[in-house]
Amino acid sequence: MAVKLSVHHVTEYTYEDSVEWAHHAACLAPQDTPWQHVSGWQLNIDPLPDGWGVEGLELDATELARHLHRDPWGNRHISFGHARVHEKLVVDSRFVAELQDRPPPDALRGPDWQSAALGLRYRAGRALQEADEFALASTYAAPDMTLNAYARRAFTPGRTVAAGGLSLMRQVHADLRYLPQSTTVATRAAAALAQRSGVCQDFAHVFIAACRSLGLAARYVSGYLLTRPPPGSPKLVGADASHAWAELWCPEQGWLALDPTNAVPAGLDHVTLAWGRDYADVAPLRGVLRGGGVATLRVGVTVEPVEP
Repeated sequence: MAVKLSVHHVTEYTYEDSVEWAHHAACLAPQDTPWQHVSGWQLNIDPLPDGWGVEGLELDATELARHLHRDPWGNRHISFGHARVHEKLVVDSRFVAELQDRPPPDALRGPDWQSAALGLRYRAGRALQEADEFALASTYAAPDMTLNAYARRAFTPGRTVAAGGLSLMRQVHADLRYLPQSTTVATRAAAALAQRSGVCQDFAHVFIAACRSLGLAARYVSGYLLTRPPPGSPKLVGADASHAWAELWCPEQGWLALDPTNAVPAGLDHVTLAWGRDYADVAPLRGVLRGGGVATLRVGVTVEPVEP
């Protein structure tokens, strides 16, 4: 089965005072993957960044590609700046994603999690693997003893990686309350678990840090959810903004995409944007500026089916 989804993501900052100088970095270029083909990506920034094209004209794909650079995980980032006074910044991204069904996680296939964790340990002479870096601590998803004990409720001895991951996904969903504004973008996994609430970013960080506490590899995925599902299908939590979930490395099945916010494997509702060690690697937009005072942020995300 395949579906086509149109994605529109607008970020708007309105500044209390004039901004005299600014530099920003964006991670808004969507990934092509074995289950996702992206077409027609457009990025418009107002005011036009310094050194970019001609004011009032849309950037074509060639001009846009000139400003992109890849990080170590293959994501495309873009940096831009303004050396002129402005009171507002609008970053508008849109594209179409064609999604194919992913193989569902098979709880019976693959090694037990202890063997998988052992295979990720450093040994002299062992070739580096793609998953190695995602088994290490990162700023927002650092393992500790509390997270280790929490993970062991799902990863019992002898259980497969996939079975443990599915169980942990449901466990995080049951134990954490989805509560907007209960955390910030700087909240770490241990803090979110302690307060038992958060948003999709926190659910993903708790899942990832818990897996890493056992020596397993897990990574953070930023993306989007279908805003209006087909009739009869429930609307997933987090569908009105950018979304986040996790991927757990299974030697036999590859990266298992699991959404603890909604307790479902990622499917045809999930559009992948980028992946990294945690939110810090793939923040959609960040920057430094001089002036501006208090900024008012408005983010709008719409994901809708493309009619055949």
